[in-house]
Amino acid sequence: MSFIRKYLLPREIDFNAALLAQAKSGHLLIDTLHKASSVGDKTILNSIPADAHIAYQLKKQNMSQLLSVFITPYDKESIYRMITQLDWIALSVKHFYLEIEAYEIHSLGDYEKILAIIFEMATALVDGVAQLPEKKLQPIHLRINQIYHEYDNVVKGCAHATAGLLLQEDIKRIIRHKDMLLQLKEIARRIHISANTLEDMAIKVL
Repeated sequence: MSFIRKYLLPREIDFNAALLAQAKSGHLLIDTLHKASSVGDKTILNSIPADAHIAYQLKKQNMSQLLSVFITPYDKESIYRMITQLDWIALSVKHFYLEIEAYEIHSLGDYEKILAIIFEMATALVDGVAQLPEKKLQPIHLRINQIYHEYDNVVKGCAHATAGLLLQEDIKRIIRHKDMLLQLKEIARRIHISANTLEDMAIKVL
């Protein structure tokens, strides 16, 4: 049987584990942002370039494996969408980090409440992806609903923060922080889209 499995049967990849590893890499990046904002230590962000590179390598590996196998636990289109959206989460965090550097933001304290919500979204996404092998829709559905609810809170928080900025007279500060808030919404949006794909995968496998 081992000979047949090794030489005759099509190769199988554990995409559940592969996608979970990629989801965790995005979660780590968001956790770094959240920690930097909550403790007021910008040096914590120094790990982001290396961690973002690891996330990119995981994306490349997962995509390469997807292109090289015939048997997958879900349809290839769903796996492709999940790989690309998880990559977009990591990219969005990287872009936020680049804006921090370009705008010379010295503290993320202004964004701590929003980042705390985004961190909970990322945690729920990891938990949902981890539930895929169990093939039980209800636990995944609970995480997805949490993500949808918290996405609304991110949008609300960004709207209130932007409104507060517009009451100020420092135009440069308004523009700088408005761009930062838009990028935070983009991180949350990518988690939301990943949740949509997760739900699609869960429904199709049942």
